[in-house]
Amino acid sequence: MLEKIADRKPPRGFTRLLWRMSILLFRLRLNRMLGERFLLLQHIGRKSGLSRQNVLEVVRHDKASDTYYVASGWGDKSDWFRNVRKTPEVVIQVGGRRLEAVARLLPPEEAEREMLDYALRHSFAIDSLARFMGYHLEGTEDDYRALGRIVPIIAIQPRRLQQ
Repeated sequence: MLEKIADRKPPRGFTRLLWRMSILLFRLRLNRMLGERFLLLQHIGRKSGLSRQNVLEVVRHDKASDTYYVASGWGDKSDWFRNVRKTPEVVIQVGGRRLEAVARLLPPEEAEREMLDYALRHSFAIDSLARFMGYHLEGTEDDYRALGRIVPIIAIQPRRLQQ
């Protein structure tokens, strides 16, 4: 059973600086070594209107639709998540590509399926992610689906494919 074991908050100060170091890989054009496992999300600040950047782990890339799925590990309190909810027009860099895109929040049923699929493909990563966010998992499908209801998942689709 999914159990909340700690109340975690997004990093601040020096810890936040360390987290943001991954952006440097993209600026130095070294992100290709990350493959498609991580992407750089460029979005607009909801209050400032300024350009912001975050490196996010890709939960899944649907090659057929060229859609990237990312999870907000800090839930709906994450700044990048709140920003793309207000202004869904974003730019992503992944692998050697740079794409104008649109972000949308998945409904709970789809988010559950994405989280379960991710858990089945990356069992070690999902357990680490859950602990990091303050949750304990038993490793059941129900646990992974429950985590999918808690952790918002965003689908990012290149603009040229939007209809």
